[in-house]
Amino acid sequence: MIMEAILPYLADIWLFLIGFFLLYYAITDGADLGVGIISLFARDDEERGRMMGTVEAAWHGNQTWLVLLGGMLFGAFPLFYAVLLSALYIPILLMLFGLMFRGVAFEFRKLARHKAGWGLAFSLGSFIAAMAQGFALGGLLWGLEVENGRFVGSVWGWLSPFSVLAALGVLFGYVMLGAGYLIMKTTGDLQARSYRQALIASLATIPIAVTVHLWTIARYPHVAQKWVTLPDFFEVSLFPALAMLAFAMYFRCLYKRREVAPLLWNAVIILCSFIGLSVGMYPMMIPHVILPSVTVQSAAASPKTLLFMLVVTAVLIPVLLSYSVYGFWVFRGKTDESSYEESD
Repeated sequence: MIMEAILPYLADIWLFLIGFFLLYYAITDGADLGVGIISLFARDDEERGRMMGTVEAAWHGNQTWLVLLGGMLFGAFPLFYAVLLSALYIPILLMLFGLMFRGVAFEFRKLARHKAGWGLAFSLGSFIAAMAQGFALGGLLWGLEVENGRFVGSVWGWLSPFSVLAALGVLFGYVMLGAGYLIMKTTGDLQARSYRQALIASLATIPIAVTVHLWTIARYPHVAQKWVTLPDFFEVSLFPALAMLAFAMYFRCLYKRREVAPLLWNAVIILCSFIGLSVGMYPMMIPHVILPSVTVQSAAASPKTLLFMLVVTAVLIPVLLSYSVYGFWVFRGKTDESSYEESD
């Protein structure tokens, strides 16, 4: 009886689940990538090693969520998955190369005689991966050309002024997360500079995020209509307003030199911003201005497939989250400056 009742909502349930995993990845691995981007400006290779040490225990698990997210998209929304890989092939490939550079740098730096090159690979890999994710997001929000379930646009269709702006937004957003993570995990001069970097990144993020949001509203009449119609206006305006309130709390925590709160409020900012944008775009999953947009329902797999995956996921999610929480608990606290000390 319960199964029959949820059948009409399976696509929306899976949209929620994938959104949850996407947010979890963006916040956790985004912090790792942010640390890598900040390490580009490390004073020396020893300091870069300290930064790498703060994420060494967590980056494997955080990055795994991206693989899980890809598998869920393939099963729950095969049309979306196929179009996304076809349209965003270049940024996705660049992202994978960036993540590989970062992973190899962790393993090889400890054993290398000349460590500076591998430290730089960690930094550049993080930067490339972050920018590639931003271009992929910007390309999707700008709109993908889909006809009869196939991508018919250009291989460079993802590249536009809008996607450049979105990529910069993701870059500064990850720097905010990375700086917040370093504030929580380090002490002394490195922590003090992380406070300043968090403030600079947040001041750059706000105008970019507002511009992207307004540009999206202006580009899609369906989204703009929600801002001038009741009660849709309350739904689409609530979360952006909460995001701005979270920003105010974020600045307050930086001013008062809180160590954990900036990262938590940063997560709230990302959560509210993502939900606000998603509510405005719904039910579009692959938007386009001229061609018909692909909706959540049209992109979803069959109800039987969605139901089977939901049962399996209901068992796996508590296990995965419990493992992640346990890992964060075990490696909580400050990272010792010698924790990433390498032997010659």
